[in-house]
Amino acid sequence: MAYNKKYALIALVGVCTASGVAWWAQRPASGSSEPPAQATPAGAGRAPAVEVAKVESVTLVDEMQSVGSLRSRQGVMLRPEVGGRVAKILFSDGQRVSQGQVLVQLDDRLQAAQLSQAKAELSIAESNHKRNQELVAQNFISKRSLDESSAALEVAQAKLALAQATLQRLKIVAPFDGVMGLRQVNVGDYLKDGSDIVNIEDIDAVLVDFRLPERFQTKVKTGQKALLNVDAIPGRPFTAVVQAVDPLIDANGRSVGVRGCIDNRQQQLRPGMFARVNAVFSTREGALIIPEEAIVPQGGRTSVVRIVPGEKPDSLVTERVTVKVGVRQPGKVEILEGLSAGDTVVTAGHQRLQKDGTTVRVVDMSKPGGGKPGASGGPATGPVGAASGAAASFAGAAAPTPSIAPATAPAAPAGPLTVAGKLAGKPVSGPNPCLRGADAAR
Repeated sequence: MAYNKKYALIALVGVCTASGVAWWAQRPASGSSEPPAQATPAGAGRAPAVEVAKVESVTLVDEMQSVGSLRSRQGVMLRPEVGGRVAKILFSDGQRVSQGQVLVQLDDRLQAAQLSQAKAELSIAESNHKRNQELVAQNFISKRSLDESSAALEVAQAKLALAQATLQRLKIVAPFDGVMGLRQVNVGDYLKDGSDIVNIEDIDAVLVDFRLPERFQTKVKTGQKALLNVDAIPGRPFTAVVQAVDPLIDANGRSVGVRGCIDNRQQQLRPGMFARVNAVFSTREGALIIPEEAIVPQGGRTSVVRIVPGEKPDSLVTERVTVKVGVRQPGKVEILEGLSAGDTVVTAGHQRLQKDGTTVRVVDMSKPGGGKPGASGGPATGPVGAASGAAASFAGAAAPTPSIAPATAPAAPAGPLTVAGKLAGKPVSGPNPCLRGADAAR
């Protein structure tokens, strides 16, 4: 037993001695003042990289897209009120006609004979009545005979008016100025009352009917503009003026009907065409726009990260700003409060920015080299060198640097931001037919 305790004590002493020797060998020299080396995380000395975009001041159009169909301002299918055989066709297909012009003449020989008979009967009735008036004045006949002749005269006058109206109905006339369609009848055809003859269309102005969701019923007003694009005429926008808004909301689709008028004196549009409509509710000059990806929602608030010059020279730091958002358009958001034109906001890299005052380096992903600052000839590494050009731009440097420019080169705005320019077309000489009323004949 004593033998085992002796060897255990010797082993313990040996372990302690080896540990002391190892500690002594690893201890730095007593005269050295260099601190022990510490592991440094990779990339701890580099500022986080972000992409940015500038706040732009543009003309913003509040609008809504829809689809619609074109129709004539006035258009009817001509039909006879009485039956008869076609005697004459006094128009050509596609001809422009005037109001009151005779287009189709039905056979009226029988009705003309009835008119002649009615005129003869009226002449006899007038003579009898005149003679009775003279006899009553001489007391040769009673006043009753005069009353009977007066009634006979009125009956003859009514028969004449009836014969004239019947004869007039055998003439089909143009109800308004317009363009004739394709006729459905020929000379010699017998037409029953209500048979189709030909359509006539007034297309100096065409109407477009479209529907908008019910939430826009308070925005759409008469007199507003709408931009139309017709698939049959690509690249040629047309401007419509809202003429009426349906007071009834469709219960099935929860939408409101809108009717606009388009000046079509150039005869480019035809009824029945399909149209894509951008209803313009308002146009604001100097609206502030930022990319949609710059918005950072936080609970019930909306904020953005703005880039401002730091305290150190040639440095950029972050600043979180609460903003008020206005109209949203595809890829763009209007800012009502919180930013000014020319401010720079972060569009990518928000997850690296945990607090305000973080030093960042701005990269441009559209440049060769994957957005590295050294790819354009500047310093290859280091946050200070990367932010040098950006800070100079914030200080008002004459030559802008790619590091603070938007991620893509500015181009002509597309979609809603160009509607204002499209609506400003060259005026057409003469009065706009849309301003003369929907039921005006000329």
